[in-house]
Amino acid sequence: MATIEEQIKSLEEEISKTKYNKATQGHIGKLKAKIAALRDKKEKAQAHAKSSGGGPGFEVKKSGDASVALVGFPSVGKSSLISQLTDVESDTGNFAFTTLTCIPGVLHHRGATIQILDLPGLIKGASEGKGRGREILNVIRSCDMVLYVVDPFQESHFDILDMELWKAGMRLNQKKPQVFIDRTDRGGIVVRSTLEQTNLNDDEIQAIIRSFGIVSANVTLRTDVTDDHIVDTLAGNRIYSDAVVVLNKVDLATPLDMKKALGMLPKDWPVLPVSAKTGQGIEEMKDFIFENLHFMSIFLKPQGQEADLVEPLIVKDTSTVRDVCQKLHRDFVRKFRYARVKGPSAKFDWQRVGLDHLLKDDDLLSIIIRK
Repeated sequence: MATIEEQIKSLEEEISKTKYNKATQGHIGKLKAKIAALRDKKEKAQAHAKSSGGGPGFEVKKSGDASVALVGFPSVGKSSLISQLTDVESDTGNFAFTTLTCIPGVLHHRGATIQILDLPGLIKGASEGKGRGREILNVIRSCDMVLYVVDPFQESHFDILDMELWKAGMRLNQKKPQVFIDRTDRGGIVVRSTLEQTNLNDDEIQAIIRSFGIVSANVTLRTDVTDDHIVDTLAGNRIYSDAVVVLNKVDLATPLDMKKALGMLPKDWPVLPVSAKTGQGIEEMKDFIFENLHFMSIFLKPQGQEADLVEPLIVKDTSTVRDVCQKLHRDFVRKFRYARVKGPSAKFDWQRVGLDHLLKDDDLLSIIIRK
């Protein structure tokens, strides 16, 4: 009996031998669904083994307003970069695998506290567990943004890194597909779409879903979809994050080096040319990180006092009153009575709201708690 790894390898080989086109995408989708189902089975088995007393973990305590992962091959200058960005001094050396543990640093910028994680260098095969790859990838999955660190003198590094993160279920700079699959007890697989014509027909979609082991479900499509969109929705563990490429060591690169390096990077992704050695581009990089972490400012008005309109609280733009309470003090949710809001999220000035009220940039917030 073939192991799960052997079954996955066999299916991947079949995909690599099949030319992708309109006629074969349904078949390839079925193979991808089978792989996703096998990986899901494998992850559950590993999680069970870990909970039963597996090896040492690789945990990073999240702190600050957001977290950013530096991802790169060994010796591309991640440690020097984090020293420029934050208040941490990472031990650097001219050899591979200098960073053997995760070193968190803190970037204080425009009122925000951003955790920057200097992770051990990723290598090819990380998603299969090489070089502590799975543990590192789990930390990356938990971050709000990914910074790929490459230099102009290494070919194919971006493609290898991006493939490892793709295999680990990360969908960077992509929107979550508008595909909804709800399992049912009976009735087969019913596909409903708001579009007149779709990339995949109903039979192909049904076959992909059956390959994942589902025989009855209601499927709703709100946008056109590919086989990957269906498989990603079935897997249910995909992470949709923002990413940027940091092109380090530009102080050493000729115009020809830069042209060649930029030609190997995705055209629709942001690329930040920097030098960790000279400091070139570092301030622009700090601004970019802040602006793309989707922060907003909330001004607080303590009960019976004037509002602080000078020092706002920096929070993610998806924050509710509950999120702000948790950020201010661990007892605020437990003792919460109600809150009053004035600003863009309020229907009228000082509207009374509950914990689940969604806040907006420049809101004034007053939290009333039990004494």
